[in-house]
Amino acid sequence: MIGKGPEVTGDASDGRSIDAILRLAPVIPVLTLDRPEEAAALAELLVECGLPVLEVTLRTPVALDVIRAMQQVKGAVIGAGTVLGKPQLQAGADAGARFFVSPGTTDRLLEGAVELGLPFLPGVSSASDVIRGREAGLTHFKFFPAEASGGMDALKAIAEPFAEARFCPTGGINQANAASWLSLGKVLCVGGSWIVPRGEACDFSMIEEKARAASQLTRPAS
Repeated sequence: MIGKGPEVTGDASDGRSIDAILRLAPVIPVLTLDRPEEAAALAELLVECGLPVLEVTLRTPVALDVIRAMQQVKGAVIGAGTVLGKPQLQAGADAGARFFVSPGTTDRLLEGAVELGLPFLPGVSSASDVIRGREAGLTHFKFFPAEASGGMDALKAIAEPFAEARFCPTGGINQANAASWLSLGKVLCVGGSWIVPRGEACDFSMIEEKARAASQLTRPAS
């Protein structure tokens, strides 16, 4: 059994809970970066544009280097994404990640997050996933893959029985549909890779334009 307690959704090292982190901006850029030398400058730009919460996916060999560089940027709240097990949780924490995001939910992963004691956002795509998370003491979830899992109608149906649950949909979210997702009452923010597409080098002018537009998206109070 996974022990229920405040650790999973409790305070990070800077005093922010997962709820507070998800409320910092309407969009969390999901970053898959191959060039760690650009990491700090990219984080500085995104923070300046009003997007301080950044998810660095652990999909590249340099992802932990990117986290180390970005977490030193003032105002940036850096998370480790695509966390698949306890070793990645620990590696992300050692690199300075202040929250963690996974594409799915398993008991072992939840146990690892409880042990670590930092904010954790597990992926869910069904009511059963949400129940598993709630049994571990969680109330905040990543709805993933958002569009492929049935879109907004699916999330509304899944969320309905869980009054306290809040969500960050990710997967298929873009500038064109982000506002519609944010209009859902239980959605605190959305995650997306459209702001910084994976590529050989960052186009900072294009990223700035997309980031400023994303930071201006609005959401209802919830």
